Amino acid sequence: MPSRAVFRKTPKGVDEVQHRSGKLTPRQRRILIMVDGKRTVEELRELASTDDLSNVLGHLEEEGYIELVGLKGENEAITRQDRLPSLTDFRPLPEPRNPEELDMARHFMINTIKAFCRGPIIHLSLIDEIAAAQSHEELRALYGQWFRLIQESAEGRRRAEQLRADLLKVL
Repeated sequence: MPSRAVFRKTPKGVDEVQHRSGKLTPRQRRILIMVDGKRTVEELRELASTDDLSNVLGHLEEEGYIELVGLKGENEAITRQDRLPSLTDFRPLPEPRNPEELDMARHFMINTIKAFCRGPIIHLSLIDEIAAAQSHEELRALYGQWFRLIQESAEGRRRAEQLRADLLKVL
């Protein structure tokens, strides 16, 4: 989720703040209260002191409590956006394909699993699948499993957005 993204409460979100329904966890509710249509994700991250802000904001958006206003630029103006790039918006692959980029992506995925996931031996089957991938398409099919695994650890959640962005440069 881009750090410059700005969200606002929907009528459902305003109603939830005024009349607690019990459908949100305390953390989700606290973050919903902080969403004001002016603060960026980065500013919310500083206020919330939570390592899974992207997940919480994603949940609130999916459930209809908040909506995207746009992206805040350098001049503090908010540029309207209908949607954010998806977490899996892959770049178009160049022709001819660069085998070095495939190797870089493969090694990045394996090394981040080993660095951020406890007991990499437990995740050996995914590591084996990544190592055996012969194309960008095969690696892209494993991307969702990799990203979920990275987010299982506290350090992985904190760095997930940057790791995702780094991987998508070569994947």
